[in-house]
Amino acid sequence: MSPRYTKRRRLNKVPDNSTFASPASHDFEEAEFAAATEDDKKNWPGWCEIESEPAFFNVMLKQFGVKGVKIREIVSLDDEILGFIPRPIYGIIFLFKWREEDPVKQEYSCPQNVWFANQTVGNACASIALLNIVNNIPDCELGDHLQSFKDFTASFTPALRGNAIGNFEFIRQVHNSFARKMDMLNGDLLMKNDVEAAKRRSKESTYNDQGDAAFHFVAFIPVDGTLWKLDGLERQPYSLGEVNSDDWLNLVKPDLEARMAEHEDGQIEFAILGLVKDPLINLVHDLACNVKGIQALEVHLDEMNTSWRTFTASTSNGTEEILENTLLGPDLHFQIDETAIRNAALLPEVQHKLSNEGTSTADFIKFRRKLAFEQTSLRMLIKEEQASDYHDEDRAATRRHDYGPAVKTWTRFLARKGTLGGLLKLK
Repeated sequence: MSPRYTKRRRLNKVPDNSTFASPASHDFEEAEFAAATEDDKKNWPGWCEIESEPAFFNVMLKQFGVKGVKIREIVSLDDEILGFIPRPIYGIIFLFKWREEDPVKQEYSCPQNVWFANQTVGNACASIALLNIVNNIPDCELGDHLQSFKDFTASFTPALRGNAIGNFEFIRQVHNSFARKMDMLNGDLLMKNDVEAAKRRSKESTYNDQGDAAFHFVAFIPVDGTLWKLDGLERQPYSLGEVNSDDWLNLVKPDLEARMAEHEDGQIEFAILGLVKDPLINLVHDLACNVKGIQALEVHLDEMNTSWRTFTASTSNGTEEILENTLLGPDLHFQIDETAIRNAALLPEVQHKLSNEGTSTADFIKFRRKLAFEQTSLRMLIKEEQASDYHDEDRAATRRHDYGPAVKTWTRFLARKGTLGGLLKLK
C-alpha cells in the first residue's frame, strides 16, 4: 500500500476572501513595509522625529559641516555635575512638553545680532534648535553649506528663515538620514491630521496654555551679553536678561528647573543637551605643545651632552619603556602634524627651564620624563574622545537601520505558529 501523504499548508497562503488576496494588494503591503531606500529619504518632503540622543546630534553637526562643537548630555543642573561638562558651553537644547510663552513677553522683532528661525515644518525642531545655536556662536566653523545659508538669510525675518530651512534640501536630507519607513508613514499621517485640524480650528487667537502638548526642542544661548530663549514655535526670541560669559548658566537654571518641576514625580519628560567646545581641540593643542617642548629639551640636551641618552637608559629605573612610546614628532593618529607642532607655543615651564643656565643634565632628563608622563595622559584622553566619536557613528548607524521588515517577518512567523495571540493577551 502506498504511503499516505498529507498536503502541507503553505505558510504564505492568504484566505481567498481576504482583502489582501489580490496580487496588487499584496504588492502594496510589501511596499509599505519595505525598508526606506536612500531615494525614498531624499524625495520624501516631510521631516522625521529625532530623539534627544547626543550621538545623533553630533553626527548631524558633523554632516552639516560644523567643526569644533560637540553635544554633551546634561543629566543634572547641580553645580557639581555641571562642573564635569567641558567649557565653554555655547548653548543648551532643552526637550520638554511644549507650551507657548505669553506672546506679550516676546520681542516685537528679532534683534539684528541674533540669528533666529521659526519652525514652519513639522518635526524639524531638532535641526531648528541646532541651527539657532551654531549660527550664533562667534567664529564657529559652519562649513560651506551652512555658512552660505547663514549669509543668504542674514536679512530675513525669522519666518522667512524658517521657510528657507524647510526648502533647503541639504539640511532636510541630513535630518531625514535618520528616517525609517515607519517614521515616514507617521510623518505623512501627522501632516494629514494637521491639515484636517487646521480646517476645524477655531479662529480665536488669545493666549492659551495647551495641556496636550507635544515634545519640542528649544534653544538657550547668550549673545552679546544677553541670554536668549530661541523657540522656533514662537514668533520672536525671548530675552531672559543680561549676562556675562561666565554666569549665564545660573540665569537659565531657574527657567529650566521651573519647567522640570511641572512634571509629576517619577516622570522624566525632559532632556538637556549642552553644545560645548569640542574637547579634542584643546587636547590636540596641548599635545602639540607637549611634543614641541620635548623636542626643544632634546635639542638642548644634545648641545649639553651628546651621550645623555646613554645616561637616561642606565638611570631610568624602568621608566624608559614609557619614554619609548612618547611622541617626538607628528602622528596623524592623534591629529598632530608638522604644522600643528610648528605653530604650538613652548610651555612656560619649558621656557623657564631652558633659560636657567644652572640646570644640570640630570634635571633636564628628569623634566623630560615628566613631560613624557603628562603626554601619556593626553594621549589617553584623545583616544577616549576619538572612541566617543566612533561610538556616536555606531549609534547613529543603528538608529538609521530600518528594522521594520524584520519585525514584520517575525510577527508574521509568530502569527502562523499561533503564539502571537497569547503574547498580545499577556500585554
